Amino acid sequence: MQGLEKNKFQFALLVLVNAFVGAMVGLERSIMPGFGKLEFGLSANAALMSFIIAFGISKSLSNYAVAQLSKKFNRKTILIIGWIVALPVPFLLMYAPSWNWVIAANILLGINQGLAWSSTVIMKIDLVGSKNRGLAMGINEFAGYLSVGLAAWLASSIAADYGYAFFPFIPGVIFAFAGLLISIFLVKDTTHFVHTESLTSKLPLLENVWKETTWKHRNLGSVSLNGLVNNLNDGVVWGLLPMLLIQRGFGITQIGIIAAIYPAVWGISQLFTGKMGDHYCKKQIITAGMLLQALAILIVAIASSLPLLILASILLGFGTALVYPNFLSVIAESTHPKQRAESLSIFRLWRDSGYVFGAILSGVLADAFGITYALFIVAAITAIAGLIANRRMCCTTKVFWKSEYCVPAY
Repeated sequence: MQGLEKNKFQFALLVLVNAFVGAMVGLERSIMPGFGKLEFGLSANAALMSFIIAFGISKSLSNYAVAQLSKKFNRKTILIIGWIVALPVPFLLMYAPSWNWVIAANILLGINQGLAWSSTVIMKIDLVGSKNRGLAMGINEFAGYLSVGLAAWLASSIAADYGYAFFPFIPGVIFAFAGLLISIFLVKDTTHFVHTESLTSKLPLLENVWKETTWKHRNLGSVSLNGLVNNLNDGVVWGLLPMLLIQRGFGITQIGIIAAIYPAVWGISQLFTGKMGDHYCKKQIITAGMLLQALAILIVAIASSLPLLILASILLGFGTALVYPNFLSVIAESTHPKQRAESLSIFRLWRDSGYVFGAILSGVLADAFGITYALFIVAAITAIAGLIANRRMCCTTKVFWKSEYCVPAY
């Protein structure tokens, strides 16, 4: 039977597994640009951003692969495959003789993130049903992104004491094996919940899941666009923020603090922002979150003091927290249970393609015009996407300001 209380143990296990998924990518958040410059002599921004491009392509394609794999395998099997792929990642980074090994590690890391994170999202939605879907997504993303922040701080702390090579990646060995063992021996599959929910669902089947999730459906298409732009700016911050701070004379420890605050606030705030989406208009929450992100990126572009950069990191984290769980809730509430895994996978394909577009765009812009102007452009793109959501989406729950209730179709 579905419900958060009835399935709290399995739900808690999936939260823990997703924390390990987040920690795997968190190890790279604060140190990779410095790692590339100091250990491999990379200088061009576009070259340094290549690891994010590799990560983004493999993660986005892996997200979509979940839709196809779900037709042949159960959720647990896909989760386990995701963790098996993760096992070589820390060793490739620890023993990398060239930047190509780092690229290879990030391809595998993207596959791990796509398969494992998507699986935990879908399994939690299967478990809780419709009543607390926003809360469930908030808890899921809280665990994942708080772990990203903590791992980023841990890696920068290790790098400050022992250097960028080898030692900062050792915790990844523990994260990968722990995630795999818990998934094999403790997590239970949730596919049977979908069959039960399908019998009572009143949602119509989408005629073309790809087209309607990508753009045609007013709410689904809008969150796919905003998800892409959200991860576009996240990829920019991931790659350019450490380099910008190095240029401005900040040390490894300070960079680690700023880089860690953003995903930590992002993670913690989702405990509240996910629940907000169960009661208030998701369109308005998403619009506010995107505009807040744009403001934060502008502050990053012009700030030179540590307090202002910490403020920007907090605002960016909270803005992202407003949108992230509510993206997933919009997908879940707008699709039939039989099509939910496919629609979520298509959304996550477009969302994580943002890393690729962000890395390419910011690398080219930063080399041509400098990091500051690249951030100005990304802030503008983020604001425009939020305004499109406000214009195109409709509300299915209580509104903050004047807006329309509607059946979110076309």
